[in-house]
Amino acid sequence: MSDAMAMTAATDAVVAQRPPILPLAVRDLVLRFGEITVLDGVSLDLGASGCTMIMGPNGSGKSLLLKLLHGLKQPTEGQILWGGHAAMEVTARQALVFQKPVLLRRSVAANIDFVLKARGKDRARRDALLDHVGLAHKAGQPARLLSGGEAQRLALARALATDPEVMFLDEPTASLDPASVLAIERIVSDARDRGVRIIFVTHDMGQARRMADDVVFLHRGRVAEHSPATEFFPEPRCAAARDYLNGRIVV
Repeated sequence: MSDAMAMTAATDAVVAQRPPILPLAVRDLVLRFGEITVLDGVSLDLGASGCTMIMGPNGSGKSLLLKLLHGLKQPTEGQILWGGHAAMEVTARQALVFQKPVLLRRSVAANIDFVLKARGKDRARRDALLDHVGLAHKAGQPARLLSGGEAQRLALARALATDPEVMFLDEPTASLDPASVLAIERIVSDARDRGVRIIFVTHDMGQARRMADDVVFLHRGRVAEHSPATEFFPEPRCAAARDYLNGRIVV
């Protein structure tokens, strides 16, 4: 068995032993900063598998919604339940990859070792993870010398090292070259195929069409539409989504 196959088998075994934290139920979620309401009555249901793309114009609350779902922020009002559990109770079983990866000022390998040690996992998995994201040949190199695409692949390897049941991605391919975008999409798609639930913020229409199973469209801090991707892209139901897909400014 190859190292990559062994990594997959080990991950699948760990996930199979855990009680599920899906489906996700969000009810009447509100987030305010002072008198400014940035999320206003968001309700949402997500099933146990697939890739959900969260889309919408700038300022619609996409990144803040991810942070609320991950338990990094607390809502002003409303409820988030992961398999009946509060968001803070399941944070350790989720991973979040930001647009700009924050890496340790250590070697590429040490970035993975740190996570594996912190989670009490076998550090022998590190080589398989780096091979999986195409960075095995740079294991001893300082992480700060990686290109933007390589740094994001390392961030993904570090997220996968936690054996997440849910992985959040906040525009992870913004400003990257096409080859890097496709490499990251392959890694994320592989994780989805192995059962990791993907919740992905993007402005990239092509990426969303390639990867989405369903689309949540936010507008003015609300869920304006939640549809299967096969319905959303050819025939969105709401006017704001139609304008967005047609390149018109949505306010």
